[in-house]
Amino acid sequence: MDWKTHRAELLKDPKVKKTWEENRLEYEIARSIIRARIGQDLTQEQLAHKLKTRQSVISRVENAKTVPSLSFLKRLAAALNTSLSVQFR
Repeated sequence: MDWKTHRAELLKDPKVKKTWEENRLEYEIARSIIRARIGQDLTQEQLAHKLKTRQSVISRVENAKTVPSLSFLKRLAAALNTSLSVQFR
């Protein structure tokens, strides 16, 4: 079973669906950071060094264990030579 099918099955449970919806933003932030980091062929340790922080901080953000501040996201965008965009939909 692929992830898309598995996720659809999980989301049939109202409790799982509620938790997913409550944490979706954190997941999307984490996923975007991982993609950007891997796209530049950087390890968590290398990215942490660029940000003058610890690898464990990058890990917590990438695992959606913490919500990064706007200032952290700005520093991250600069370290990755990319731009930061915030949208309301």
